[in-house]
Amino acid sequence: MEIKVLFFGVLAEVTETMFRHYRNVESFSDLMLRIRDDYPTIAHYTYRVAVNNELVNDEPQLRDQDEVAFLPPFTGG
Repeated sequence: MEIKVLFFGVLAEVTETMFRHYRNVESFSDLMLRIRDDYPTIAHYTYRVAVNNELVNDEPQLRDQDEVAFLPPFTGG
């Protein structure tokens, strides 16, 4: 399946991109391994994960064309 991955805030700076497509993704675990292989420094940051605009706390079941976003902590005023 193909998954679009979005990076926000400091994670976009670390990865030097705001989005990337991953093809032939087998599972959420597979996707995470591939992202960590591509961007090893991401492991040093705190972030939440959203799938199709919904925050997830565990390992979600991904479907073809899903959108996975990596969200660093946000502050605002």
